[in-house]
Amino acid sequence: MTANDTSGSSPVIAEEEDEIVTIFVRVNGEAHSLVLDPRSSLLDVLREQLGLLGCKKGCDHGQCGACTVHLDGRRVASCLTLAAQTDGRDVLTIEGLGGEDGALHPMQLAFIDHDALQCGYCTPGQIMAAIACVQEGHAGSADEIREYMSGNLCRCGAYVGIVAAIQDAATKMQAAKMGEA
Repeated sequence: MTANDTSGSSPVIAEEEDEIVTIFVRVNGEAHSLVLDPRSSLLDVLREQLGLLGCKKGCDHGQCGACTVHLDGRRVASCLTLAAQTDGRDVLTIEGLGGEDGALHPMQLAFIDHDALQCGYCTPGQIMAAIACVQEGHAGSADEIREYMSGNLCRCGAYVGIVAAIQDAATKMQAAKMGEA
């Protein structure tokens, strides 16, 4: 029976109570308790609930990389990641990269130094993916970098600068890591 059925008996329309979940997540080192719809994407929660506008909604299908963030140190497309999946985990966005003194991350500096951005829309996602590229050991050659970064699109075509920035920052990030050891 449908809602438009006029056979005399009324249809039973079940009104489901909106389901919500509470999660506990660390975003950029800060603990958050969030109440949300279990279908909410991490991208929407970051932007709408936490006001972190760095990650962008480009394609909303995981194909452009503009929404790239790190989840427990690994890059993810936040538009395809359910926020509920981050319960008890660590999320790092572009806003959390800088040092406590406000200093830019070496990758951010390299993007500036190598003109690896034009309009800037994709830049936060590019930088987050670039950091993962280096941390996961995929910055050994320009070809390897291009392959690893192929999931992050730049409509302006700043790819030459992006590869140069990653190569430059990789040496600085590795030197800093050696200094910590």
